[in-house]
Amino acid sequence: VQLVESGGGSVQAGGSLRLSCAASGLSFRRYTMAWFRQSPGKEREFVAAITWSGNIDYTDSVKGRFTISRDGAKNGVYLQMNSLKPEDTAVYYCGAKEPYVGSYYYWGQGTQVTVSS
Repeated sequence: VQLVESGGGSVQAGGSLRLSCAASGLSFRRYTMAWFRQSPGKEREFVAAITWSGNIDYTDSVKGRFTISRDGAKNGVYLQMNSLKPEDTAVYYCGAKEPYVGSYYYWGQGTQVTVSS
């Protein structure tokens, strides 16, 4: 299984970025896909998730600003990030797990997002 993130970069506060995650080696349509992030000195935290059926969940701090989506034809999951804030600065990771399993167990290498004020 391989998850490859892309789309990170540096942006000023209020700007936008779109992250992509390309999945291979798994039955993509069965998996719940998610985005997590980790800032220096902090634990990895949940950002957003989308199930195979399209159910979506967000952490409160990104609701109304971030949008998660998936494309079964491309085995891709995306995170549109708008109105970015300096506190969104982190390494963003794509994760995957089967439904009804508690923890995510497939991870990408991460992509850096830096938001300057």
